[in-house]
Amino acid sequence: MADNKVGKTVKEMDYVSDEELADLADLFKIFSDSTRVRIIHSLFKNEMNVQEIADTLGMQQSAISHQLRILRQSNLVKTKRNGKTIIYKLADDHVYTIFEQGLEHITE
Repeated sequence: MADNKVGKTVKEMDYVSDEELADLADLFKIFSDSTRVRIIHSLFKNEMNVQEIADTLGMQQSAISHQLRILRQSNLVKTKRNGKTIIYKLADDHVYTIFEQGLEHITE
């Protein structure tokens, strides 16, 4: 089903399955937590480790780690290893697009 959607805008799609709509709802739930949104925003310009994110947001490392796990499971954040340190970064340009579209919508 997804193959006939490649390169099409949402308006051009004839059908979106219930499973796809449920997955979309799950994605939107990820953005419903202000800590996760703050983490995403903090990663816009710089890749960071957990402690750097915690320091930037003024939060405990354990709270940040919990939210990063959720963001990783949702494929919004990915990691790379630098020695013993795990560095976090946004997964791809879709994350920027979702964020920018949300900001544009609320500032209209």
